[in-house]
Amino acid sequence: MAQCPDIPSPGTRMYVGKLLFAQIMDFAPWTSFRRVATPNGGDRRSRTINCAEQFRVMVFAPLTWRESLRDIEACLSAKARKLYHMGLCAGRFNAA
Repeated sequence: MAQCPDIPSPGTRMYVGKLLFAQIMDFAPWTSFRRVATPNGGDRRSRTINCAEQFRVMVFAPLTWRESLRDIEACLSAKARKLYHMGLCAGRFNAA
């Protein structure tokens, strides 16, 4: 009887590296992002998250097929324990 290729065998281990979203965010040119955002006052009127975190959230939304701000917030609240590992500040996206 052949084993299903989708089910890992008992001896295999899970991947323990960075999350896929964090790996994608490593490709973003953060020095260029800061060079553009700082002189233009990107964080000037922000109350809770800075412009870099907002950029990360806006990249996260289409990757997870989110369609509205409420949907994005619900998804981020559901993944509250993984936010830090994704590169987002944990605790800022909790539902009130």
